[in-house]
Order: sequence, then structure tokens, then C-alpha cells
Amino acid sequence: MKLKRKEGLEWRKLDNYAKLFPLASTKKYKTVFRISVVLKDKIDKEILEKAVNTSLNKFRFFKVRMRKGIFWYYFENNFKNPIIEEENDYPCRFIDLPLNNDYLFKVTYFDCKINLDIFHCLTDGNSATHFLKEITYNYIEMKYLNNVSTTLTKEREVKYTTEDIYTKNYDKKIKAKRESKKAYNLKGRLLPPGVVSVTHEFMSSSKVREIAKSKNATITQFLTAHLIYAIHEEGVKKDKSKREIIIQVPVNLKKYFLSATGSNSFSYIDIKIDTNKYFEFEDILEEVKKQFEEKLTEKELLKTIAVNLRLSNNFILKLVPLFLKKVVVSITHREFRKYNTTTLSNIGRVGIISEYKPYIDKFLLLIAPESVEKIKCTICAYEDNMVFSFASVIEEKDVEYKLKSNLENQGIEVQIEGNEV
Repeated sequence: MKLKRKEGLEWRKLDNYAKLFPLASTKKYKTVFRISVVLKDKIDKEILEKAVNTSLNKFRFFKVRMRKGIFWYYFENNFKNPIIEEENDYPCRFIDLPLNNDYLFKVTYFDCKINLDIFHCLTDGNSATHFLKEITYNYIEMKYLNNVSTTLTKEREVKYTTEDIYTKNYDKKIKAKRESKKAYNLKGRLLPPGVVSVTHEFMSSSKVREIAKSKNATITQFLTAHLIYAIHEEGVKKDKSKREIIIQVPVNLKKYFLSATGSNSFSYIDIKIDTNKYFEFEDILEEVKKQFEEKLTEKELLKTIAVNLRLSNNFILKLVPLFLKKVVVSITHREFRKYNTTTLSNIGRVGIISEYKPYIDKFLLLIAPESVEKIKCTICAYEDNMVFSFASVIEEKDVEYKLKSNLENQGIEVQIEGNEV
């Protein structure tokens, strides 16, 4: 999607999936995620500011602000500098755009850690990871490396477009509909508004891969099954619920449809387990593997794209003024969220150019939880360090500790840490 000219400013439409995020977003439902990098030395704020601004020269599509049109929001060039602050709040907070120089991302730091919080309408986890990597590379160069070879610079060359991968692959002839069966909803005592409990579970990537391979499963299948089993043991069984556990697993569409877009390029599959039928881990794992194989196909992903775009492409909704759209979409999304127990996003292994590795300890990923999906889960890995993270708005940590216990029972050592909420 090419930038268009308006009164001397460049502007562009939001991609078709992103259109819905600002309409559905509220201070309670934030649609914000965070990716962090932990370095081995304390962060220098001045160098970090320079690194962020240098990185924006390459990632121009991040240097925007969101404006209101009559019918939809749109992006316009942002000529201000982003605000860099020391972290002093909980992660994945609602980004107050006027207080953030209108940027749709926020960079904070604490001790050795750099955080990148992103409003999901701007981009997805894949492109956000590349942006944070570029910030990290520039920071390391400015602080530790005097000269950077041409080879290193070429290795970091990234060519992005703002192509709308959804519109490009949308087929209105595809007949598909969204499931309307409500999922099991996690129970617990809610934390005070704005408070987010964070739990990181660290384990060896190679060990997880070894155990998963012994069960003919991928890492994502293996850990999805363990998450479902933990929710069953600490939730469904205790509540005597008859509802299915439904895990929404985001999928990187770039792997299935050739695209160099920096805009949102994800879809998802829903893994649904009737725990009245499958209640042992091995049975759950076999069903999870089966559903992954059935749903991770181009045909099925095209169906999901068709379902997701049906709302934003609705002819009547297109003609509705923006302020009324926000009411309609907010209500609709609130209802849709009842069809998931939780989300589990795996961005996989974060690859880093070898020259920069000595300065980096680990990467972390979090997604904002909310009142319906009270816990959101993520997986990311760097070198042999895999992190399964929980962001939660409930006091209880039963699911977190059950997952740890179950993994250790299968021979995977798990170290746990959190923000002590």
C-alpha cells in the first residue's frame, strides 16, 4: 500500500485487520503487546534515544501518528521524536497517544532491559521484533563498537512494504463463518485496575525440542497441549465446567503468502479441546497435533482471512461514521473475545547476528491481558534460552505453577521469575 500525499503530508490507510483495533481498543481492552531485550550492562538513556531515532530512519512506517477520518482512522507522518523514559509502570499499558508524542509505540528501559510496547494497529510481533533488533544493533554499535563493517550493514538490510496482505489474499467467494460457541473462561480474583502480573518460565530450547520430537510434535504443539492440560487441571476440573478450552494461536502469514509487508501479517487458528473427552495429557497432545495439521493450511487460513475481513468490508459498516463504528465494533469484539480461553503466541527463535550476541542476554514477549482473556501467554527463544511467559489480571498463579510442574515431570528444568504481583 503506497503512501499517499495530502496537504504536503504522507498518509496511508490502516491494513484491513488493523482497522478494527483502534475501534475496539479501550483502557480496559488495550490491544498492546510488548517485546523486550535484556542486555548484559545497564542501559544508557542518551545512547538509547539516538539508537531509536536512527532505527526509525530505516523503519519509516513506524514514524507515524494515527488520525481520525470521517469513516476510518488513517496513518500520517509524525515529525516529532519519540519519548524514551525509564520504566515506571506495568507492561502493556494503554498507550495515551497525546502523552507519547502521538507515537503508536513506546520505548522504555529499566536496568539492563529495553522494552518496546506496540499498539497492534501499527504492526504485529514479527515486524516489532525486527524493529527492536534494529534498535538493539544500533545501541550496541554506539556504545561498544567503534567501526561497523560493510558486511554487517548488509546483513541488516531490510526492505519493507506497507502492503495489505489481507486485501491481497481476500477471496469474497470463500464461504466461512466464525464459531459462536463460548469457551471456558479462567476464574480468579481480579487484580486492581491497571495491574498486570507477569510470570516468566525459563527452560532449555534444546531440551524442549528433544522432548517434543520424541512425541512427534513441534514445540508449539507440545507447549499448547501443556497449557491446555494445566488449564484443565487447575480450572475446568475444579469448576466442573462443560465448556471447551479454546486456545487462539497467532500464525505468521508471511510463511504462507509471499509478502515483505511491515504491516500486520498474522492470522490465527483456534485449538479447541473438549476436556470431558480428552483429559489426559497424551490424549490432549494427539488432538492438538491433529488440529494443527488440519488448520495450518493455506486453504484454512484463507477462510480465516475471509471471516476476519467480513466485518471491516461490510458495505453498511463502511458508510457508518467513525464515532458510531467504534460503538458497533467495540460491542462485537467484546462478544468475540468470549470465544477464546486464552491466546498463546510463539514468535519462535530470535536470530541475532553473531557480532552482537556477546552483549545480549535474552528476549521476552508479553501480550496485554484483559477481563475476558484474563491470562495471555507467549513463547520466545534466544540461543538455548526459551521463555514461556504469562501476563495476568488475576491473583492466582495456579495455571502458571501447574505448567511448570508438568514440564518438570517430563524432564524439563524450569526456572521461574516474575514482577512479584
